[in-house]
Amino acid sequence: MSVAFRRESDDEHKEPTFEIPIPPGPNWVTARGMRLTREKVAELEAVDSGSMDEEAAKKHKRELRYWRTRLATAQQQPVPDGEAVAFGSTVTYRQNGQDKSVILVGDDEADPHDGRISFSSPVARAMMDAEVGEKVDFAGKAEAIEIIGITVVEEA
Repeated sequence: MSVAFRRESDDEHKEPTFEIPIPPGPNWVTARGMRLTREKVAELEAVDSGSMDEEAAKKHKRELRYWRTRLATAQQQPVPDGEAVAFGSTVTYRQNGQDKSVILVGDDEADPHDGRISFSSPVARAMMDAEVGEKVDFAGKAEAIEIIGITVVEEA
């Protein structure tokens, strides 16, 4: 029989499981982000994966590896001075006639529905280092975003 028609086992045809992708670039975190990452690791370490089925245990261990890696590589950034848009600051800006407010945070603590966006997002990169009253280019448009206000909260 030809090798092409032989099948060793069903495992050969299973979809491979990959690690949770780590965002590229530095792992900057706010004080809040560091606290949340530590809490997530502690929460996952407290779970007894021995009582789970094999797939659930693998998924749990994969998630724990991700969060341990994120904790080990976390670089807590200093609180910004509020003079210019920086990591950890709250920025109020005007775009297309609408005022919006966001907090620039790390990749793992980003939650757009809560007004927290990653410092590596395109809009955050466009605004970085801008000062109040300054207009910045965004999405191919000149002066598309106007910085209206910058505030700093100790635990962003």
